[in-house]
Amino acid sequence: MRVRRRERVEYLFLIIFTVEAFLKVIAYGLLFHPNAYLRNGWNLLDFIIVVVGLFSAILEQATKGDGATPIGGKAAGFDVKALRAFRVLRPLRLVSGVPSLQVVLNSIIKAMVPLLHIALLVLFVIIIYAIIGLELFMGKMHKTCIYNHSGTNAEEKPAPCAPDGAYGRHCMQNGTICQVGWEGPNDGITNFDNFAFAMLTVFQCITMEGWTDVLYWMQDAMGYELPWVYFVSLVIFGSFFVLNLVLGVLSGEFSKEREKAKARGDFQKLREKQQLEEDLKGYLDWITQAEDIDPENEEEGLDDDKPRNRKGRHFLSLRGAVKKNAAFLRKACAFVCMEQY
Repeated sequence: MRVRRRERVEYLFLIIFTVEAFLKVIAYGLLFHPNAYLRNGWNLLDFIIVVVGLFSAILEQATKGDGATPIGGKAAGFDVKALRAFRVLRPLRLVSGVPSLQVVLNSIIKAMVPLLHIALLVLFVIIIYAIIGLELFMGKMHKTCIYNHSGTNAEEKPAPCAPDGAYGRHCMQNGTICQVGWEGPNDGITNFDNFAFAMLTVFQCITMEGWTDVLYWMQDAMGYELPWVYFVSLVIFGSFFVLNLVLGVLSGEFSKEREKAKARGDFQKLREKQQLEEDLKGYLDWITQAEDIDPENEEEGLDDDKPRNRKGRHFLSLRGAVKKNAAFLRKACAFVCMEQY
């Protein structure tokens, strides 16, 4: 029952979208006009969504006609479910009706190339710090406190330690010793034993997700100096500086797109004013020409019984009305010109 209701609602929206696209094609033209329907990218997206929806509906009806299951059936060897995936594009139709969303999406699309350059810079920073981490911290995460007699972990939550005489955290319980044999924090994922795990750990620290835990583990393993210099510089340079460049690029592109949208709006208003001015000037020229025309026998007595004289009287009354409105139209034209300039 729910499936049938959902299909009815889907067909209802498909009909609405189809009628909307059809009316826009009639109003703007399909392709060959300067402002045609398909020359706008957002209208093209709407047209693709409508065509795919109609095609999937036709295939679904053909599947029903062949006796197959209407949901997920196949028509002529084609899976209708593959076209149903295009339904996720329908919310994008909202973008064509909201100019502010168009500005945001256009700014994101225009920022792809600068964001690629920033991504390469981030990758370069991760590689450099991963190599440094390999040199400084390789094998430091696998020592923990264990019991001498049993070889089991002495702590409920194991943590790295340092041998006696070295800088770091020492095992204080009786019968325990700091020895290699632990897989490491996070089930052995957080370490600097090879290049891949080193890059993963550096990336985790750049995202600032649990970077202090990694710092404290390394501090327990080898002391204060090198871990603090390494991880604090990584967070400052990698997170605060490099990753924030992404926000800077997006903000710059958004400002550019907003200025372009404002310029397009101003240009459209200017075109409308120019068109109104041209219409008023043309109408004023027509009025001026009409004032200069005198009908034949205007000064003579006109007989209403003659058709020619009746036309002359009609023209005289029309010319009188034109003369009364001429001054008003001249003032309107002058006002529009002053508003424009």
